[in-house]
Amino acid sequence: MTDDYLHFFKSDNTVILTERLRIRRMSRRDRSDMYEYARLPEVSEYLLWRPHASEDSTKRYLDYVTSLYRSGDFFDFAIEYRQNGKMIGTCGFAAIDKNNDCAEVGYVLSPEYWGKGIATEALTAMLRFGFCDLGVNRIEARYMTENTASRRVMEKCGMIYEGTYRKKLLVKGQFRDTGVCALLSEDYFAVNEKKSALAATGGRFLGIISVKR
Repeated sequence: MTDDYLHFFKSDNTVILTERLRIRRMSRRDRSDMYEYARLPEVSEYLLWRPHASEDSTKRYLDYVTSLYRSGDFFDFAIEYRQNGKMIGTCGFAAIDKNNDCAEVGYVLSPEYWGKGIATEALTAMLRFGFCDLGVNRIEARYMTENTASRRVMEKCGMIYEGTYRKKLLVKGQFRDTGVCALLSEDYFAVNEKKSALAATGGRFLGIISVKR
């Protein structure tokens, strides 16, 4: 694993660009956009957290996230829709295990943007960043088994279903089964040309750039 890139997003001018998305650090200015979707029960139905009770609770979360970015210990990012500049969800690494060169990826998306291939586009970019730049050997993703839409996103990106942990998590007072999909670097590079995410590339992935705010 390349430690240099673990702290790449300590700078708030660094973004990953895809055809439709800008993946960047969350900031306090995202408060209204995040609250707009985070307050909806359907968004967190299969997640560990509960709907945001108020815009102020969203603000407190973003304040907390900002402090984690400064320490270089947080790897979850805003998904901004380039067409309107709106934050519409998050995507990033929930955990990074440097000792074993592996990471866990996750994503959340506003219902307004479901069914448009956006989660797939964001996850594709994060897989590329993880394998090409971080140099991890394995990336996995977990989902509650009822969340079949999330599993479809993982599989569209080439991740392979590995199994289910029965009643693995106690979530909102109920034990839930948790499925796992994963991708290894050897499988990723078998079907993807090895190019750094920092390179200017064509197609759906445009690379990582620094921008002036």
